[in-house]
Amino acid sequence: MSIPVHTPFLSQSEWLNHLSEAQPVAKEMLEKSEEEQRHLGYFHTLREIGQQPSTWLRTAELMQSHAAELRGLVEGISWLSLSGSGSSEYAGDCVRLALRKRLAVNVEAVPAGALLTRGRYALPVGNPSLMVSLARSGDSPESVGALALVRKLEPDTRHLVVTCNREGSLANTFRGDPKVRVITLDDATNDRSLVMTSSFTNMALGACFLGFSKESAAYATLVAALARSASTILQDQMTSLAKLARKPFRRAVFLGSGARLAGAREASLKMLEMTAGRVATTCETLLGLRHGPMSGVHRDTLVVCFLSSDPLVRAYEVDVLKEINEKRLGLARIIAGEGIPQNVGCAQDLVVPYECPDVADEDLPVLDVIVGQLLALFRCLQEGLRPDSPSEAGVIRRVVPSFTLYPFPS
Repeated sequence: MSIPVHTPFLSQSEWLNHLSEAQPVAKEMLEKSEEEQRHLGYFHTLREIGQQPSTWLRTAELMQSHAAELRGLVEGISWLSLSGSGSSEYAGDCVRLALRKRLAVNVEAVPAGALLTRGRYALPVGNPSLMVSLARSGDSPESVGALALVRKLEPDTRHLVVTCNREGSLANTFRGDPKVRVITLDDATNDRSLVMTSSFTNMALGACFLGFSKESAAYATLVAALARSASTILQDQMTSLAKLARKPFRRAVFLGSGARLAGAREASLKMLEMTAGRVATTCETLLGLRHGPMSGVHRDTLVVCFLSSDPLVRAYEVDVLKEINEKRLGLARIIAGEGIPQNVGCAQDLVVPYECPDVADEDLPVLDVIVGQLLALFRCLQEGLRPDSPSEAGVIRRVVPSFTLYPFPS
């Protein structure tokens, strides 16, 4: 059945009905009453993963509406840093190479914790400069602390905050600061689940706009293409990923190159978080796998490869996949990407095709992350955990609890 792209003009209930008609696993989950879905703990997570195509389009419209001021922020900069904690840091890493390519400046993803402990030494050297702070809630201690410290140590640095929470500390603390521009995304992106899903991809695509501040139409075209492909993944692959998530793997390795490694990093974290550590995870480049990490790919290991669309990179990656096959490593494999040849991998591998042939590797991590989110969701349920709050012992929380911020030495 052909399902339309989930657009802002298609309600969430209509979109979920389409998914139910196309995917048996979605039908099974959504046929349950809201009370039962909440009891089983997937009410929010399922919707937050599923809403991403439509929220991406709304984020694109929002960022385009700020094109003039954002153009001024990037004008003449010598470097750009993307700061965040945990998944928010990984979101910056997902768009780092795309921004470097389009802005032709040095771009780095800097953990907020590194700013708190290393100060200006965690930042590139040179001015004018721009620091982009990404945060879902903006209430984690690092969020405000890192930005406040950089404002003190590097007062000439320009700042952009992209957050999902209008009421968060990060959004409100700096609203009156002339050096800080705050953009709050649609409230729907402020995930209610413990783990970040739609907040992650929307912040990544929001930051990505900085590379298109003079080409808003090209940005809209890119996001629309990604939204179409994401819709196709959701409507075609949910049941296949759910079946694979039931296999008895206890480890998972996520593989990618360049920007796709950043997507693999987030997918790895999602599996770890949503299984409360019951599935041990790691991420690596395919070429890097040969240099030691391959020794950890056992018979209980799921191998997930985000295959590059760049011909040269893909040639190397395919050779590594052939080596994995020849050595009979891993319990099961997923190969995801654009235009995957039929002779890549084995017959039993799950191939997840992306339908966006004109999109370059550096813009594909958000699709890789959706594959990782779905896989983690279904594995979480297989483990008997609740996706909305998988950390039963409260080891991790939706917002990192307050902790002491020590004064940075003069």
